[in-house]
Amino acid sequence: MTTRVVGIDIGTTAVRAVEMRDAETDHPVLVRCHEEPLPFGAVSRGEVLEPAVVAAVLKRMWSSGGFTSKDVVLGMGYHRMVVRNLTVPKMSLRRIRESLPFQVQDLLSFPTAEALLDFYPIAEVDSEGESGPQISGLLIAAMKDVVQSHIKAAKLAGLHTINVDINSFARSRAIRRGAVAPDVVVQIDIGGGSSSVLISSNGVPQFVRIIPSGGNQLTKALRIRLGIDEEAAEVLKKGLGLPEVEVAPDDEIAATIIREITSELLESLRNTVAYFTNNRPELPIDRIVLMGGGARLDGFGAALSELTRFPVVPAQPYGGLELGPDVNQQDLQNSESTYVAALGLALGSKA
Repeated sequence: MTTRVVGIDIGTTAVRAVEMRDAETDHPVLVRCHEEPLPFGAVSRGEVLEPAVVAAVLKRMWSSGGFTSKDVVLGMGYHRMVVRNLTVPKMSLRRIRESLPFQVQDLLSFPTAEALLDFYPIAEVDSEGESGPQISGLLIAAMKDVVQSHIKAAKLAGLHTINVDINSFARSRAIRRGAVAPDVVVQIDIGGGSSSVLISSNGVPQFVRIIPSGGNQLTKALRIRLGIDEEAAEVLKKGLGLPEVEVAPDDEIAATIIREITSELLESLRNTVAYFTNNRPELPIDRIVLMGGGARLDGFGAALSELTRFPVVPAQPYGGLELGPDVNQQDLQNSESTYVAALGLALGSKA
């Protein structure tokens, strides 16, 4: 039986969706993909603030994009989500999840009663003493109201949410389809309102961090400090990039702002990667895979590579993927990493 599911990535500036056929099989087909802009303020740093507005955009997307399935997987990646390493006594995954509210309150800045908690097991840990065997993994904690606002937007649009996933996990799933190489990869996504870092070993997530800074911070700084509108700030940002050489006198102030704001984000990323390498020396990093709209800033990848001393490569999620007749392969390639999260959400755990 043919099944179809749509992965929805709700970003700060746009909604992106990918419809897959037979996503649960070894031969999934990308049926269609589409992107629609979001009005300013409807979503902030991954949190849906105006579900009715987002629902209207989703309805327009279904009409203009030609989506046929109403079954959707929603992605979460807002800046207040907690994803951190946690070691617990060895027991069934069901019992681990049941025990989380009693184990993690001190790790959260909000009450566990207001949170949705999950645990992603990584490996069994041999423990000396009386504590017995343990399981290391990732604690995932999200505010219930934030998740519910995403689901509400989908419901208002007439869609049926079958699952809610983490965008970082979805991106990893999309770029590491098929046979997994025995390597350690840093996956960095520069979004509009926030950035995410996921480090995996042999395809298994080991470490996740969400940084509350993205491409919009640079646009905002240019707009405010130069007294220009947002469209002009975007044009200036894309035109100048991250300057490595002297620029025209008229562009010196803008170039200084770009260097200043971008350097802060680059430093946060470097510190995050350094934290992992210092704490997990047994997992030497092989490369960084860079994606996201903010990563398109000319010179950003080269600066990140120079700062971290690791090779930086773009995400290539579409290679070898079977495409439906309504998908233009060249247009998909030109979209770069636009649909990576939505693709991974639609693929689900089978990918």
